[in-house]
Amino acid sequence: MTMIKTNETTVPETEEQKYAELKEFIAELNTYEHSDSYLIRALHKTQQLFGYLPVRAMDVIAQEMGIPTAHIWGVATFYHYFNLNPPGQYTIAVCLGTACYVKGAAQILEAVKNELKIDVGETTTDGIFSLQPARCLGACGLAPVVMINEKIHGELTPKSMLDLIKKYRREAAKKNA
Repeated sequence: MTMIKTNETTVPETEEQKYAELKEFIAELNTYEHSDSYLIRALHKTQQLFGYLPVRAMDVIAQEMGIPTAHIWGVATFYHYFNLNPPGQYTIAVCLGTACYVKGAAQILEAVKNELKIDVGETTTDGIFSLQPARCLGACGLAPVVMINEKIHGELTPKSMLDLIKKYRREAAKKNA
């Protein structure tokens, strides 16, 4: 959650403040020539603010930029970078680069999908995990690797990956208690 610093304390930024910031950002884009060509910048800003692309935000972009909603959805669904669903507390990115793939990344991905009962691009119903593919995480010497949020875990097997998931479940239970 984005935080706002006030004179006395730091408070969470409300959803309405995020929409106001998005509208302000789009107003600036609209001052540029061919402002509709800045759609991807608006989508990046939206994902930065919300963590994903909410339907309401895409409607705001359509209205503020004068771009048909169907076009915005087309762009958002074409690029794999954009998330259409809220991300989980922990995002698991399984590296599918050559070194990781050769050393068993496909089996790790299958183990994660089976354990979490989700597919790539989905979030578990409890909101704890999201699953994403990665082309390369730059840790080939530790292959196969996954990144959970910003932490790299290497030299994995399907069993050690399931142990990691259990560890993060326990961590989530403590945080959410």
